[in-house]
Amino acid sequence: MRIVCLSDTHNQLHKVRVPDGDLLIHAGDSTDRGGPRELRRFNQDLGALPHKHKVIIAGNHDFGFEREPEAARALITNAVYLQDELCEIEGLRIYGSPWQPAFMDWAFNLPRGEALKARWDRIPEGLDILITHGPPRGHGDLLRIGEAVGCDDLLAAIRRAQPRFHVFGHIHEGHGQTREGRTLCINASICDADYHAVQEPVVIDL
Repeated sequence: MRIVCLSDTHNQLHKVRVPDGDLLIHAGDSTDRGGPRELRRFNQDLGALPHKHKVIIAGNHDFGFEREPEAARALITNAVYLQDELCEIEGLRIYGSPWQPAFMDWAFNLPRGEALKARWDRIPEGLDILITHGPPRGHGDLLRIGEAVGCDDLLAAIRRAQPRFHVFGHIHEGHGQTREGRTLCINASICDADYHAVQEPVVIDL
């Protein structure tokens, strides 16, 4: 199976050269504000892609999924949307969650500590793919000013659950791959720090 990973396309998915594959994963921030018009466009762009399976989560820009979750979900007809949920696709166990450490008043913000830890405690073991919007501490989490902003409790959850792959975004300048034990950590942000959709999707061949 070929898995194509993206994140942080910010209304620019139609500009991205997306490789063919069997499973497309989008780790949040598909839009700028998550309103119905943006979500319809994103769903249309998803439908134009040939991948048999598509799985998405929300990110901190995708307010629609937080404020009007049922209406937002109803607009996504061309992918499986996960919010603290598990799905199985062709034998792959995939879990998705949109939360990240609070910053200003964006969507799916939770304070560091117990509130976030409670979400990460839900991550099951035996996963093939974990999708979150934000990064764990020390993996694709370095801002261009040199500050690391990943989540310590998410890192602890990865060490506990040991998924084969962890796909995320949020920190645009952290694009790339690192490893935490058996887990390949993938920051799949497409937009760079200036919101230009110039970074490449990450492809995994199983």
